[in-house]
Amino acid sequence: MSGPAVRVRTRKDLRGERRRRPPRCLDHLTVAPLWPLHGVNLGTLLRTCDAVGACLAVPRLPWVPEALERGNTLRRPACVHWVGNALRWLERRREAGHHVVGVELAEEAVRLADLPMARRPTIAVLGHEREGIPPEALDLLDAVVEIPMIGTGASLNVAVAGSLVLYKLAGFA
Repeated sequence: MSGPAVRVRTRKDLRGERRRRPPRCLDHLTVAPLWPLHGVNLGTLLRTCDAVGACLAVPRLPWVPEALERGNTLRRPACVHWVGNALRWLERRREAGHHVVGVELAEEAVRLADLPMARRPTIAVLGHEREGIPPEALDLLDAVVEIPMIGTGASLNVAVAGSLVLYKLAGFA
């Protein structure tokens, strides 16, 4: 009888392959949960940002720093951009040439499976978990992506939805 066909990589193996320091802000991929509802999702999303080399843009709300700290298990700081006025921030990013993609159920939405890898600086905008992206922000989107679901729920939580879209935009999925 031979050994297992699957060899699990050890922590030492992984350390040799991964970056020793977090990358500086590459300004290529940013996930922006600009209207968050549940704080625990922000720390989880920050870990996904680290995994794919993305930045996290979050609103300057009093509870957000603690939420990031509580949910974040990274040993080193990740790239976080603090946003004052969400609409103005999105306008400025578009003016700077960023492609702004909203994650929302909408007509003309691209299915997640058909979302191409980001070829230019891209922001994935996530809305409020109950209300979605506010109507006044919809005109600031260049495109919309939807995550198909066959269950009875109307949406995924922000951390899961953002992670799926980031992996797709980064070209990992």
